[in-house]
Amino acid sequence: MFLYNTGARVQEAADLRVAHLDLGDHPLVRLHGKGDKWRTCPLWQQTAALLRSLLGALDPPATPQTAVFAAHGHALTRFGIYKLVRRHASSLDDPRTGRRISRHIFRHTAAVHLLEAGVEVNVIRGWLGHADLTTTNRYAEIATRAKGAALRALEPPDAAAASRTKPIWRSDESLLKWLASL
Repeated sequence: MFLYNTGARVQEAADLRVAHLDLGDHPLVRLHGKGDKWRTCPLWQQTAALLRSLLGALDPPATPQTAVFAAHGHALTRFGIYKLVRRHASSLDDPRTGRRISRHIFRHTAAVHLLEAGVEVNVIRGWLGHADLTTTNRYAEIATRAKGAALRALEPPDAAAASRTKPIWRSDESLLKWLASL
């Protein structure tokens, strides 16, 4: 839930310490990312409640430098987080397509869902900690391709159009530009 809520890189989650959390009325987290840059992300109340529960169960009690995600008293590494994701998500893998749930899927899905929700791409860039907008724009391309594929899948059959090699709307440049902008 934390990885999806924040779009955090796995290394950012592995490096997370109690001092980086504010689990008050408006919960948020400070993430230390690539290029030694810090960013702040809001947390859902549900994520904050789970983190409070996780930290409240620690023995000995958490200090500001305690790793948020730990096992047997040691901070999880990105490889440890990878193993946890694999263990809990392997039943969700799709053998027909070969698609697997990976640790990065949470970050990717958060970005695409933010984009689909109408969040401005520059806000998403800051949310994910991308230094360059070009990196974030890849998610916009993916979302546009997915919308185009959905549109093609829903295209109604038309006997007259079936005889054409290219549907009439595909030769309408203004319509294609409008669709690409969605």
